[in-house]
Amino acid sequence: MSRLSIPGSGLAKGLAVTLRTMTKKTVTEQYPDVQPELPPRTRGVIGLFEENCTVCMLCARECPDWCIYIDSHKETIPAAAPGGRDRSRNVLDRFAIDFSLCMYCGICIEVCPFDALFWSPEFEYSETDIRDLTHERDKLREWMWTVPAPPALDPGAEEPKELAAARKTADKLAAQQETAQQETAQQQTAQQQAARATEPHADEQARAAEQPTRPMGDSKQQTDQPGPTPGRSEPRTTGDQPDQEGRE
Repeated sequence: MSRLSIPGSGLAKGLAVTLRTMTKKTVTEQYPDVQPELPPRTRGVIGLFEENCTVCMLCARECPDWCIYIDSHKETIPAAAPGGRDRSRNVLDRFAIDFSLCMYCGICIEVCPFDALFWSPEFEYSETDIRDLTHERDKLREWMWTVPAPPALDPGAEEPKELAAARKTADKLAAQQETAQQETAQQQTAQQQAARATEPHADEQARAAEQPTRPMGDSKQQTDQPGPTPGRSEPRTTGDQPDQEGRE
């Protein structure tokens, strides 16, 4: 059964929306005096990080508008060791993007395997001449300064492999340094204990050096015997008796 419609109900609903909107405060962005707050993934202009570009040509081949122009040449790198083989590398001569043809699909940024292209939120680069919308690599490099920092990772996300490998290496180096410090501390403790053990012997040697030395061959009994009495002749030794008997 179809629902009965009251005549003029649609007009009443429209007027109700108008009345609710009229009671709210209007918000007007005073552009260009006040810059708009753009979303973090705004597609404004493309920036080039030239150091990461390997001239693989993937961005130019995948571009549906064919608005990327790349020129390069090859250079020969001599072998690092004698007897090695020389290598060749591609050197970038030109990298340009024609933004009059670009449709801002972002395919070139997605397919770049070395993170050489980035989105910048800047959008104020209109020109009076269409030929000026072709940005060469110097201009594309300037847009890199306007590229925002990447958003923070989700707390529950898996840690990137690069960070895990770097943290593992740092933990290994920290463990090696801690082990070296412990060994050094043990060596210092052993040296201190050895120095303390040799201190009593050094004290005894010092005391012995301070005491007066006695002549060799003298006994305690000889030092205790009284000296000769003055006026009395010394008795003869037993060694003289055989001579006297022999004379008699």
